Amino acid sequence: MLNIFRCFGEAEVIAEPMIHPVVGVSGSSPAYVFMFIEAMADAAVLGGMPRAQAYKFAAQAVMGSAKMVLETGEHPGALKDMVCSPGGTTIEAVRVLEEKGFRAAVIEAMTKCMEKSEKLSKS
Repeated sequence: MLNIFRCFGEAEVIAEPMIHPVVGVSGSSPAYVFMFIEAMADAAVLGGMPRAQAYKFAAQAVMGSAKMVLETGEHPGALKDMVCSPGGTTIEAVRVLEEKGFRAAVIEAMTKCMEKSEKLSKS
């Protein structure tokens, strides 16, 4: 069965109680990532970039970043720190994301997703 699932991409056997976190971090996450790409592209368009080019740049940035996490095995926070120059543009953007509750919003959204998954599994 696992080999069938691997035809569609990476697959792993998980303990049954982990199904709800998997729904949040894997099953529903494409929507979160699409929203992030869209938001980055919207900001680039606001800065004057053509929309098609903005989507391409944003999607490539997400793909490259995800690939780096998978290939290096480094903690995502360490990779973030590597691209944040002291007093630079990236750390300023990170500061604003933290100030606006980016991390808390993602955690809360995924928590609600897991709760909904569990509720649906019982009905």
